Amino acid sequence: MDKKLFGAQGESRAKEYLINKGYKIIQSNYLKRTGEIDIIAFDPKYNEYVFVEVKTRSNKSFGYPEEAVDDEKLSKIAETAESWLADNDIDDSEWRIDIISIEWKGGKPEITHLENIS
Repeated sequence: MDKKLFGAQGESRAKEYLINKGYKIIQSNYLKRTGEIDIIAFDPKYNEYVFVEVKTRSNKSFGYPEEAVDDEKLSKIAETAESWLADNDIDDSEWRIDIISIEWKGGKPEITHLENIS
């Protein structure tokens, strides 16, 4: 499967997962000069915006999916999140960065949700 399609499939599964947890999906693939945010959601349980980085892998030959999110990537996500908040005139809301890690095992996705990783 093509890498871009594989990643899109992972993002689709991540959205389903978040919706099933009660999150509201606001936007996907928000792109700014500083970077891209895969999913922007709202978590009503904590009344906060959630900026989600999705990492999908078919095996662990490159390590766990979440290990691909280093400090530099987190910094870019935070800067891009601040741009989205400013673009949408949201200035006093709580927000966080989450990672959704998806590993395909036996044709099925195994999802790990790491909350508030910044």
